[in-house]
Amino acid sequence: MNATVAADVVDMADLPMQHPHAPASAAQARARFFNSGNAFNVKLPEVPARLFAPPQEGRFGVFDCDQSQALGCGFAATTPLMLARYVRIAARDTLLPLDVCAAGSVWYVISGGGRVTGAVEGFAFGAGDVFLLPGATGYRLQAGAEGALLWSVGNEPQLAFERAQPAPVTDATIDAVHYPAAEIERQLALIFSSGTREETSGRALIFSSDRQAAARNLTPTLTLSFNTLQPHTHQRTHRHNSAAITLVVQGENCHSMVGGERCPWAPWATLVTPPGAPHSHHNEGAQGARFLIVQDGGLHYHARTMGFEFLEA
Repeated sequence: MNATVAADVVDMADLPMQHPHAPASAAQARARFFNSGNAFNVKLPEVPARLFAPPQEGRFGVFDCDQSQALGCGFAATTPLMLARYVRIAARDTLLPLDVCAAGSVWYVISGGGRVTGAVEGFAFGAGDVFLLPGATGYRLQAGAEGALLWSVGNEPQLAFERAQPAPVTDATIDAVHYPAAEIERQLALIFSSGTREETSGRALIFSSDRQAAARNLTPTLTLSFNTLQPHTHQRTHRHNSAAITLVVQGENCHSMVGGERCPWAPWATLVTPPGAPHSHHNEGAQGARFLIVQDGGLHYHARTMGFEFLEA
């Protein structure tokens, strides 16, 4: 259709997409035109709030927490910009090759231990450790005598959306970083020995690195926090524009409320909190709860669009 307005069109919002009238080249023929009445009514599927369970015992390999079909995208994704996955490796076996098609990925060691080698200087890892890997091909994850179960989140969907590739390790914005379980416990103990302010959102350990310290992020777009919740307490209902992917590390008789729906916790389950959804976390048990939360918060902090707010006093 050219720029001539059809007789039955009474509002510019009713106009269909417009093509150039008489393109003189292939480049001109590719042009398309909308207007302020019809350009902003794109309807995308909402991000589902969902629980993913870890792989069953005896199943080995890479297990994506994939919602791509519900999201309507052509690549694996847990949220539009993040992909969570479990990786189980048999005793003394090696996962090879492991390609991190993301600017960076965060890993938590649920059980077992082993060693990571490949594009970065190798290091050993054990249960309770956190580590960060820059995007690269050919990583090797070798499990020890007990095997290994790991959980990971990266921004693969963000790069896949633009068909982009990670920068070479030598040019990456992050380095490999290892946070041993003992050091994490030391940092948590320090936090619990300190007081809090009314506006503080619970007691949580925020992970960063020497190159990302100014932004308090883990990668330029991802944030990672180790949240805690004391017995018989809850984290106040709040919202933010970043999506959140949560790993249940410890907690009995705990649940989350996401968009008015109750989501019971299960050991090592992954919970998806959609962007903008009101949510809260509740510990009705007798022991403290712990949960890791990865958000695409670095992106929203940079864009000044985080929009965090408490929804209860």
